[in-house]
Amino acid sequence: MPMKILISGICGFVGSTLALALKAGGHEVFGFDNFIRPGSERNRVELKRRGIKVLHADVRSATDLDALESAEFVVDAAANPSVLAGVDGKSSSRQVVEHNLSGTINLLEYCKAHRSGFVLLSTSRVYAISGLSALEVESVNGAYQPVAGQDFSQGLSARGVAETYSTGAPISLYGATKLASECLALEYGETFGFPVWVNRCGVLAGGGQFGRADQGIFSYWINSWLWKKPLKFIGFDGLGSQVRDALHPRDLVPLLEKQFVGEKTSPRIVNVAGGADQCMSLAQLSAWCAERFGPHEVASEPQPRPFDIPWMVLDSGVAKATWGFAVSTPLDGILEEIALHAEKHPDWLELSAP
Repeated sequence: MPMKILISGICGFVGSTLALALKAGGHEVFGFDNFIRPGSERNRVELKRRGIKVLHADVRSATDLDALESAEFVVDAAANPSVLAGVDGKSSSRQVVEHNLSGTINLLEYCKAHRSGFVLLSTSRVYAISGLSALEVESVNGAYQPVAGQDFSQGLSARGVAETYSTGAPISLYGATKLASECLALEYGETFGFPVWVNRCGVLAGGGQFGRADQGIFSYWINSWLWKKPLKFIGFDGLGSQVRDALHPRDLVPLLEKQFVGEKTSPRIVNVAGGADQCMSLAQLSAWCAERFGPHEVASEPQPRPFDIPWMVLDSGVAKATWGFAVSTPLDGILEEIALHAEKHPDWLELSAP
């Protein structure tokens, strides 16, 4: 059933990808962006070319959102996505809270006023770092994997991190703002009677993702490798064995469309990610790049950074059982899409991550 959908952060990689896919599926889509991210202006051109209304507004400004027309559902794709946000000297802690929490509150007030449903795109970074850091892992073919037979914490298994795993601190300022947003979203929905869904996403990746390590490690690595930019394995003995899974945001659309209809009432929170079948280490990504583009030197810095973890793979079993969620874009397809985009846009790193 066609819906009128409002997307925050519509000119980011995830927002624009979802907007185009939902528009192609027959939905009426519009959205807003504050255009502070380099590269977002290029996405605005393409969205407008496809007939998608793009407005200039800042999610942190309640008055900006008061001026927006009504929508049946809101998809919140606006965030400062860096786990180092507020501690790396590039952004303040207050900015992280304003973007990721105050912005969510403004969107929830919009939903309250317009009786709109709300979908929060949350993150795997709401899960407790201490248990993940203490996980027993071994390197197999250049990639960490959990050691079999260990005493896993509740919610942890070789399949990945499930929704029942701890969300206790520390989880980073970024993770804390998203977790707080989840709690408030669910409370607003219950209190004011509108549907709320929370999708905890792993790494979202694909062609056109901005070339910053904090916004898309796969895109950053492939673009940097192709154009011979400096790369470095950081932490974990400087070998690049740390592992992440990947999902193309396009694969979220069938799930979102089911959530818009709202046939089910629970669970309200699900993991959606590539999972154990769609993961790789930086060392394995480097091997893929070397085969695709030729050799390139990668430096090594064994000293870890704050909040780094060796293995982050989400278990999406609940989403599969409840909503029929399935991965449609294989990992090789994601990487090749990024590579093709990188070859067509030699200025992408400078444009999207100056």
